[in-house]
Amino acid sequence: MEDYELKAVERLTTHPAEPYDTLSLTPITPLLGAEVTGLDLSQELTPRQEKELKHAFQSHHVLVFRDQDITPEEHKRFAGVFGELHPVALAPEGSDPYILEIKATKESRAVAGNGWHADGTADPEPSLGSLLYITTIPEGGSGGDTVFANMHLAYDLLSPAMRGFLDGLTALHDGALPWTAAGQTPPPEYEVPRTEQPVVVRHPETGRKLLFVNAPYTSHITQLSRAESDALLDLLYAHIARTPLLHCRVRWQERTLVLWDNRSVQHHAVWDYFPHTREGRRVAVNGSSLQA
Repeated sequence: MEDYELKAVERLTTHPAEPYDTLSLTPITPLLGAEVTGLDLSQELTPRQEKELKHAFQSHHVLVFRDQDITPEEHKRFAGVFGELHPVALAPEGSDPYILEIKATKESRAVAGNGWHADGTADPEPSLGSLLYITTIPEGGSGGDTVFANMHLAYDLLSPAMRGFLDGLTALHDGALPWTAAGQTPPPEYEVPRTEQPVVVRHPETGRKLLFVNAPYTSHITQLSRAESDALLDLLYAHIARTPLLHCRVRWQERTLVLWDNRSVQHHAVWDYFPHTREGRRVAVNGSSLQA
């Protein structure tokens, strides 16, 4: 491990654990994620619970809540603790406009999220985060994990020279790319978002720098030639996917809800359970524009 890498890890692991009065936390790894106990998400949170939960969210970026029995309305109410709800793009007529149904079966030929990404980064104001509640896990109870990667640490583990080069660059994010990659055309009623985002942004709440490019939505770095951009983006994507220190893995159980910060992490929904079924629902929270 290089000296700058060691210092980046030590900054996150050498401070004492913070005390909480209304909930308990068990870290998933020393660097990312925590399981939360002591909260019943079917009930309204007290102001003290909300404050401690938001602090835990900023500190750990991925929060896991087990054994939760929540209705769709309770799911949306809990999401509303973090901000206004983000409407589902192209929601089917008659469906709840804020709930995205997640389902993969033996009939599926592709599943959403099967690759490293952050949600909706082509939007001018990418979502703050998502809350996924799983109701059916694959038969036998294995497979279908979600893996998360810490984008603050992804930036910090780059060499100082690389960080200096990336600071100030921008990249075009194109909402049509997932469609064209699948050989499809976006529906005519879909207003395709395209936004130039900083390659390195500061988190809107904490001010910490983070790496903000992902393969499904990032078209190219605007200051570079296409060949240079492709080479640099491939390097960054490999760094995200192949650096174990960045990752934590959530093993799903039925009645589990996971909340993640869509700015601070990327996620990969592992499709390793075919032909079995995995099912749940997701609610997202509106975010804000991102600045370098």
